[in-house]
Amino acid sequence: MSRRYWIDDWRPEDATFWEETGAKTARRNLIWSIFAEHLGFSVWLIWSVSSAFLVAQGFEFTPSQLFFLIAIPNLVGSLLRVPYTLAVPKFGGRNWTMMSAALLLVPTLGFAYAVTQPSTPYWVFCVIAATAGLGGGNFASSMANINFFYPSAKKGAALGLNAAGGNLGVALIQFLLPVIVGGAGIFGLIKASDGIHLERAAFVYAALAVIAILAAFFFMDNITDAKSSTKEQLSVVKSKQTWIMSFLYIGTFGSFIGYSAAMPLLIKLNFWVPEPAPLGTGIYFAYFAFLGALIGSATRPLGGWLADRWGGAKVTLGAFIGLVVFTLGVLWTLMQLTPNPDATPAIAFENQSWFPVFLGFFMLVFASTGIGNGSTYKMIPSIFRREAEMATTPGTAERETALAGATKKSSAAVGIIGAVGAVGGFLIPIAFNSPWVDNPLDATKSAFVAFTIFYAICALVTFAVYLRPQGARVGELADVRI
Repeated sequence: MSRRYWIDDWRPEDATFWEETGAKTARRNLIWSIFAEHLGFSVWLIWSVSSAFLVAQGFEFTPSQLFFLIAIPNLVGSLLRVPYTLAVPKFGGRNWTMMSAALLLVPTLGFAYAVTQPSTPYWVFCVIAATAGLGGGNFASSMANINFFYPSAKKGAALGLNAAGGNLGVALIQFLLPVIVGGAGIFGLIKASDGIHLERAAFVYAALAVIAILAAFFFMDNITDAKSSTKEQLSVVKSKQTWIMSFLYIGTFGSFIGYSAAMPLLIKLNFWVPEPAPLGTGIYFAYFAFLGALIGSATRPLGGWLADRWGGAKVTLGAFIGLVVFTLGVLWTLMQLTPNPDATPAIAFENQSWFPVFLGFFMLVFASTGIGNGSTYKMIPSIFRREAEMATTPGTAERETALAGATKKSSAAVGIIGAVGAVGGFLIPIAFNSPWVDNPLDATKSAFVAFTIFYAICALVTFAVYLRPQGARVGELADVRI
């Protein structure tokens, strides 16, 4: 290392180098990358659960306005993933982790100000919610950075852990925010404080962002070989594989982030009783809103591990089959509910009796998204590496150069694919509030019908492009086991 925090010699595919030096360094960078990305996801989704408390705090917003409010950060976050990915080779992974963590102070402090001002207009809330998208960009830069640190055989598990640690930020903010702000005790077992103080959560995460900046400064590294031009990185947009994987990632990660954002409001609008109640006597959204994100995050490393063992395409196909089956289960449960034309929280008790079934199927949907997230991110570097192998001769300098280029391409592709996939996080909350239906329940049913059809198409695409029998596959990657 000729310069402090810059690594000039990095050879993760060299077994001796990896065992003696690489593994320890990669693990240290992975740990602090997970921490920073975790905070980014928490800030990105802070509106998903806080929006359900805004009305209780005196802000007169309609369900339509609330669903749009939680969708805005997802759209901005998805668009920022491209420049965030490009920033890693330009500035260095450590340096950009510090910068991206510092940018989290904008949405957190803006949030703290807005929720303490009763006169804050809706459009200001929308602008501040948009800045929360800065947290969504962290995922792409973090994944692109960690992709450089690990050898091909270990990328699935490493990227799965990195992504899962970030995804857990969704679950944690949805679990802790009601407790921090005084809106609910933990599962109703601890009494909530009097009044709701949303600004407390913002100050907590602003302080954690400062810690992330310092941690990246002292404990992370930049890799010199990760440098590449913007033109070189953007060359991946010419690959049809980039766009096929982007389409599939809408179905996995787009579903994960979209459902995570919408779940608190879905529970509140369809099952909530007017006041918080102990378990068994009512359904209070804050007790359950975090579970989906928790399960989706926990199963993401499993998807990466299964993909390392069995091949990414097979696991991805299984994830989409699961999404079709379990989404139909959610839809069947919704068919049993009593419509609520007035969209008030005074839901009939018979709706509450169906809540455990609804929750069970929804958790299986989240598990499928997590597995699919892990397996698709194993597929991305495998695709570009295999393309390089097919175009070169083993043991030649040309092969080594091609493999190094494949790593850079796959890191760039992570940003493009992540950006397109995350757009699903914007579309899903919008779909749950379709303007052409009479009430939230009917809008929810219509949305899940559309989602089921989309997952079936994703399964067919996965099979047709990557898993057809030899001699009958589509595209030039006919013999690639990914």
